[in-house]
Amino acid sequence: MNRTPAPVPHDAVATVGGPAPVWRTAARALATIWSVPKARIGLLILAVFLLAAIFAPLIAPYGATDNSFARNEGASVAHWLGTTAAGEDVLSQVIFGSRISVVVGFVAGAMATLVAVLVGLSWGYTRGFLADVANFVVNLFLVIPGLPLMIVIATYLQNSGLAMISIVIAITGWAWGARVLRSQTQSLRGRDFVTAAQFSGDGSWRIVFREILPNMTSLITGSYFGAATAAILAESGLSFLGIGDTTVVSWGSMLFWAQNSNALLTGQWMLLLAPGLCIALLATSLTLINFGVDGLSNPRLREGKGR
Repeated sequence: MNRTPAPVPHDAVATVGGPAPVWRTAARALATIWSVPKARIGLLILAVFLLAAIFAPLIAPYGATDNSFARNEGASVAHWLGTTAAGEDVLSQVIFGSRISVVVGFVAGAMATLVAVLVGLSWGYTRGFLADVANFVVNLFLVIPGLPLMIVIATYLQNSGLAMISIVIAITGWAWGARVLRSQTQSLRGRDFVTAAQFSGDGSWRIVFREILPNMTSLITGSYFGAATAAILAESGLSFLGIGDTTVVSWGSMLFWAQNSNALLTGQWMLLLAPGLCIALLATSLTLINFGVDGLSNPRLREGKGR
């Protein structure tokens, strides 16, 4: 008796006969990161800052630039963290300031990672004169101190807005990631699947971005989190020095104005502690998440049930 075969579910086809869907791969990667206790703490801290940045107008008790309050007030029921020398609510500024630090950190980190991927993969795969030129440029950026270079460029482009600050941070923060990606690309260049692609007539760009790049996803993700952490610290440092846009409320500009108003001498230590602690916590959260990202590329580093 002939029987009609039962229909195969779509998920089974995707799993057995082809690549898994993107959402399933992303969910598996997130589960691996979540299985690491350190990364779990980092994700929770990052989620708090993201929610604060997104819903700042709903969470903050007052406007970020509302200066209708008494100056240099201490903590009270109306102002949990006190007020600034200009009569602004510190808690509201901390909440609104998370927007600038989060946006600049993630955007500048993405830009620096993009440059690092393009340079690192191309540098690792090519040989000859172009490789020597890339080696010279990368080593030049590595030996130049990053902070003084950022100060010089940002001073020349002062008051150019947050977009320009993000570009400055990206220009000075891509070299280390490019060197790491170059080393991994050189390791993958001699693998059998790359040799097979070369013999099949594939071009260099297709081999780099279709064969080598997918095998470096976790490394690129880790490089991104590292670049975002450095970008957050760099933006806060530039704003604290008065080089960034001090008219915009950010954690760095809060430190700048607190220093100008001699907050420690007047006993307003919360003006320095609150934004400084937020900067440290946000940078720490990205560093902790990086522990989980390492487990994607090296299963021996995984912890908990995800192992």
